[in-house]
Amino acid sequence: MDVARLKQSWSLVAAHGDQVPLYFYSTLFLSHPETRQMFPTNMAGQRDRLVTALAHIVTNVDQVDRLVGFLKDLGADHRKFAVRPEHYPAVGEALVATLQHFLGEQWTEELAQDWTAAYGLVSQVMIEAAQAAEAVAPPWWVAEVVAHERRAFDVAVLTLRPQYLLPFAPGQSVGVSHPAVRTWRYYSPANAPRQDGTLELHVRAAPGGVVSSRLVYGTAVGDQIHLASPVGDRLTLWSAGSSDLLLLAGGTGWAPVKALVEQVAAEGAGRRVDLYVGARSRLEFYDTETIEKLAASFPWLTVTYVVGADPQRPGEFVHVADRALADGDWRSRHVYVCGSDEMVTHSVRALTQAGYHPGQLHHEGLGKHWYGPAWRTALDASAPDNSGGAR
Repeated sequence: MDVARLKQSWSLVAAHGDQVPLYFYSTLFLSHPETRQMFPTNMAGQRDRLVTALAHIVTNVDQVDRLVGFLKDLGADHRKFAVRPEHYPAVGEALVATLQHFLGEQWTEELAQDWTAAYGLVSQVMIEAAQAAEAVAPPWWVAEVVAHERRAFDVAVLTLRPQYLLPFAPGQSVGVSHPAVRTWRYYSPANAPRQDGTLELHVRAAPGGVVSSRLVYGTAVGDQIHLASPVGDRLTLWSAGSSDLLLLAGGTGWAPVKALVEQVAAEGAGRRVDLYVGARSRLEFYDTETIEKLAASFPWLTVTYVVGADPQRPGEFVHVADRALADGDWRSRHVYVCGSDEMVTHSVRALTQAGYHPGQLHHEGLGKHWYGPAWRTALDASAPDNSGGAR
């Protein structure tokens, strides 16, 4: 398998943009119509994810350790889409047909062998990972909605009781899907693990958000939804040791931050925690009662609210990170940032410019994440919905 030849051929194919996934999916569904049921009705959000995933795999094809870990996670995650080993050859056929179509006269027998071998290795790793995962966790958990509170027109707080215990760490994200839609979205539970096994989700909806709108507007107590295995470690406390913390939350980014506060309380490690919670207006602080209870219960926790838009100062916007930096020097602490892409981008930039180093800054990466299968990726969006925005 010639790695350089693989990368070069992919760069030529990727240059055709949206035509590539359109051709791939058309080929796959026409030749193997049984695969269509694994995808959402609206395919608009799927096309760029296929190209991004393939680019990631090809780019890292010569970094075996890194790529294998990525593929194992994807293979295990495939199970929630009801993907079986017999589906992989169909995808491989459609992929090779797509490459051949766009490369035209540049398609050679050597390239065919390279891509067939590469896809064979990819599918083998993913299939074996899926089979290994069967021994430790179900493809998904069925959970009952035991509480559904509308905190604002577009915000709901849901309490879910999984049929079986779903283990997770505060700061991780859990896949969520409503049986009425063939789409998954990742949310960070707003609680540390509880004895009764329940999970709390904070969801904000907006037009076009298939899963979030269903959870906010179309879900009631007694309904059942599906949950997938937890993913991610960027917002967990694993790398923070016993350090004091600075927590910056915006919108429903408060959810995983709340879980971290609960974890600190459960550990009883004596950390100092300063929490800054931001919203565009005072009306958007949807969980103040809980925040106030936490602040009153734990002397090690200090809470500051940051209102972005001040009616007395039109045109100006106060960012959570700017307020925190103005209040003190937190460079001895680990900093956790969670909110919209814009909020995280601004916060990380401001903190970095103020002398904070990457090892102490914890946040979900921006844009799309591969918390789903490389060729399937039927997520409402790939990144956890800690933004305060809808998906």
